[in-house]
Amino acid sequence: MTENLWKTHALAWKAAGSFFEWKRRKIFYRTGGEGENLLLLHGFPTSSWDWKDLWTDLTSRYRVVALDYLGFGFSDKPKSGHYSVFQYADQAEDLLQELKIQKTHVLAHDLGDTVAQELLARFREKISGQRIGGPDLQSVFLLNGGIFPETHRPRAVQKLLNSPFGFFFSKLLNKTSFERNLSEVFGEGTKPSKEELEGFWECASNGGGKAIYHKLIRYIRERKLFRERWVGAILDCPVPFAFADGLADPVSGAHVVQRLRQFRPDATVYEFPHIGHYPQTESPNEVLSAYAKFRS
Repeated sequence: MTENLWKTHALAWKAAGSFFEWKRRKIFYRTGGEGENLLLLHGFPTSSWDWKDLWTDLTSRYRVVALDYLGFGFSDKPKSGHYSVFQYADQAEDLLQELKIQKTHVLAHDLGDTVAQELLARFREKISGQRIGGPDLQSVFLLNGGIFPETHRPRAVQKLLNSPFGFFFSKLLNKTSFERNLSEVFGEGTKPSKEELEGFWECASNGGGKAIYHKLIRYIRERKLFRERWVGAILDCPVPFAFADGLADPVSGAHVVQRLRQFRPDATVYEFPHIGHYPQTESPNEVLSAYAKFRS
C-alpha cells in the first residue's frame, strides 16, 4: 500500500466506528460480529487500530467490541484530562453497559493487560460480595505486557516521558521519532513497513495526541503502586487465563514469561519466537491460532 492508502485505512477504521459520551468527552469504539462477547483492550501509545489484522477473523466468531481509551486513537484527548488505568477500566465498563453487555471475554495487549487486570480485580471483588455491578468476565487472554512491574523494561523514550521533564519531551516528539521508537520494539524480521507506520501515526497523533504522552505514560507508575492488586488478579484468577508473548520483545518479552512461570507454573502460555512487542500485527495468524486453542 502507498502511504496515503494506509492513512486512508486508518481513517476507514474510524468511519466504521462510533462514539459514546463519557463524562462529557467522546470515546471512540467499534463493534462487529455475532456470538459470545469479546472485549479488545489496546496498548500504549497506539489504539484499537492495533487489532485491524485480527478483526475479520474475530468478528466471524464473536461479537467484538474495541475502544480507544480517553487520550488515545480517535477518542478525545483533553490536555487537562486525568489519565489512569482505573479510568480506562471505567470507560470499558461504561461502554459495555452502553451496549447492554453483561458477560464478556477479554483479549488485551500491553497497557490493555493492566486494564484487564483491574477489571479482573473488580470481578474478584464482585464475586466475593465486596463490589456491586460491573461486567462478568468469562476469560482473559493477555499479549505482551508488563503484568509484573518489576520485569518491565521501559525504553529510553518511556523513561524520559515518565520523568519530571516529560511534558517538555512530549513537545519534542514527532512523526520520525515516533516511527523509530515503535519499530524498535518489533522483531527483527517482522518490522512494520513505512506505510503501516503511517497508519499508527495517524491514530496516535490525531487530535494533538503527542502533547499528552507524558500524562498517558503514568500507567507505569500505577503498575508499581497497585502491584499487589493487579498481580494478585492474575495469580488467583477466577476465570480461564492465558498469556501469549512475542519472545523477542525488548520491553515485555521472554523475561515476563519466565516470571509468570515462577509465580504460576500451571499458567497457559503461548510463545512466539522471533516476534516482538506487537504479535497481533507482526504475526496475526499465530495469535489467532493461539486464541482459538485457548477458547476451545
